[in-house]
Amino acid sequence: MNELVAITGASAGIGAAAARKFAEQGYRLALMARRLDHLSEIQKAYPKQISIYELDVRSSDAVMNVFSQIGPVDVLINNAGVGFGLEPAYEGNLEEWDACVETNVNGLLYCTRAALPSMVKRDHGHIVNLGSVAGRYPYPGGNVYGATKAFVRQFSFNLRADLLGKNVRVSCIEPGLVGETEFSVIRFRGDQEKAKTPYANTQPLQPKDIAEIIYFCHCLPPHVNINTVEVMPVYQASAPLAIHRT
Repeated sequence: MNELVAITGASAGIGAAAARKFAEQGYRLALMARRLDHLSEIQKAYPKQISIYELDVRSSDAVMNVFSQIGPVDVLINNAGVGFGLEPAYEGNLEEWDACVETNVNGLLYCTRAALPSMVKRDHGHIVNLGSVAGRYPYPGGNVYGATKAFVRQFSFNLRADLLGKNVRVSCIEPGLVGETEFSVIRFRGDQEKAKTPYANTQPLQPKDIAEIIYFCHCLPPHVNINTVEVMPVYQASAPLAIHRT
């Protein structure tokens, strides 16, 4: 397999699972994350297929520099993303809001802009954006995080509009509750016990489940574009509308 797959946030969770899935199928990979040591562990299993790059997607200069080293990309998986806390908006931490927007919105934009021109020039490519059901369904404390994921969904649709007539596909994958990732550890600011609570007494999705969906979307015939995939574990459903009674 000669296609090159670039994955952001590939050091753990869904990004790492997607890296392993594509590597197992013989793809070449460019893995990016802030923690180079974690990427090295994945690279050890597939040393001939994987190149690794230290990258904080919040820096446009760093993104452009890394992508210039990687070269033309066939598949870009925009996986890097964060969420902080579950406080109501009137108690929100502005620095954390900035970090969420800078990663989930700006970082995705920078990486897409870096990879897309060569795809258009070669009339070949696939961009896979990791959204969330939080971009569709509101929940208490999801304020800025949910808004960034709604952006990911709409930006994916707008990319499709811009790319009409080009053989470049765009897919947005929107998972619900996914276990075995570092998302909740970050959300609860390193509190390992709190990070376990969303998954208690449930069977959440696993990173490898989402990796399989990403791989499926890419391996369909090139004339087929999966616009969005919304996926939840059986243990999860969209909540009823809330009513406050006095």
